[in-house]
Amino acid sequence: MPQSYNSYLQERFRHDCSPILRERREELREFRRKVRSAEVLSAAIERLLRTLHFSGKLSVVVQNGTVLKSGYEEGYFRQQEPGIAASPE
Repeated sequence: MPQSYNSYLQERFRHDCSPILRERREELREFRRKVRSAEVLSAAIERLLRTLHFSGKLSVVVQNGTVLKSGYEEGYFRQQEPGIAASPE
């Protein structure tokens, strides 16, 4: 069975790149996996969010591996209370 072009390139890159580049590539792959599976917060922060019943949006700005800024918006996913009409905003 012929090898796909993508798997051919991956195999070639695996042999052609230096160990440092391979390590960086693996680190980036792990970073992407953690972001996709929502493993971006520490266990302590996740526990605190659950304790507070926090519903909202968290944002973090990172440059060169350092957090520059972080913030949150409460009520981002706020649900209406039964019997209360939505007010136009």
